[in-house]
Amino acid sequence: MGWLWAIIVGLVLGLIAKAVVPGKQHSPLWLTTVFGILGALVGNAAARAAGVAETRGIDWTRHAFQLVAALIIVFLGDMTYTALRGDKRRLRERA
Repeated sequence: MGWLWAIIVGLVLGLIAKAVVPGKQHSPLWLTTVFGILGALVGNAAARAAGVAETRGIDWTRHAFQLVAALIIVFLGDMTYTALRGDKRRLRERA
């Protein structure tokens, strides 16, 4: 059940991050979900390091850490994906 929640949270975080990052992102939905899962993991680690991993009620601070991490990862990941995809297209055009 933990993996299902990780996928759901990753999907939601990835889609929110993709909507907030300016410009068009070219990464597919499955990669956006992976970026969101990574953002959740990095955000949890950052929240734990800041001492706000567990609070009473809804952990808004931890969720903010997760969203910021997802924004950064979606931005950098999409740039990497686009660069790698562009290189493959140029290689195909040369052949």
